[in-house]
Amino acid sequence: TRTWTATDNCGNTDVEVQIITVQDTTDPELQGVPANAIVECDAIPNPANPTATDNCDNDVDISYEEVRTDGNCADNYTLTRTWTATDNCENTDVEVQVITVQDTTDPELENVPGDITVECNAVPAPAQPTADDNCDADVTIDFQEVKTDGNCEDNYTLTRTWTATDNCGNTDVEVQ
Repeated sequence: TRTWTATDNCGNTDVEVQIITVQDTTDPELQGVPANAIVECDAIPNPANPTATDNCDNDVDISYEEVRTDGNCADNYTLTRTWTATDNCENTDVEVQVITVQDTTDPELENVPGDITVECNAVPAPAQPTADDNCDADVTIDFQEVKTDGNCEDNYTLTRTWTATDNCGNTDVEVQ
């Protein structure tokens, strides 16, 4: 409220008043919120640190929330990251980034022996290969052995197959 009072030499006065209503109805603006992304489960980016500007508030509050929504397997899901900028008058700007996390990479079997020819009394025991995966620390390894008879009882072929399967059904198959 601005008040002006004019007074002449005889003490006569005139008073005028101006009322200025100040309000903040403009939302702050977030900058630096990344675009939506599709990433492998071992390449999830860290949350961004966006900034916000406002026409009145020089210290806009920014809150952050992340929500995980599970998909069809342990390493397929979405992360919904939400940043909310709020100024002193509760005006807000909300920006969202959706990260689609997926596992499309096959595990890798290691230490599977190569093909060999042996005497009937020297058949080695099946190997115990291991498997590495970009997301699954406990890959399932299935083993199958099929005997194919040859031209006599002590001539045959053993086909040994190992199948490594991760949480999302990606596989690696190796055969000896």
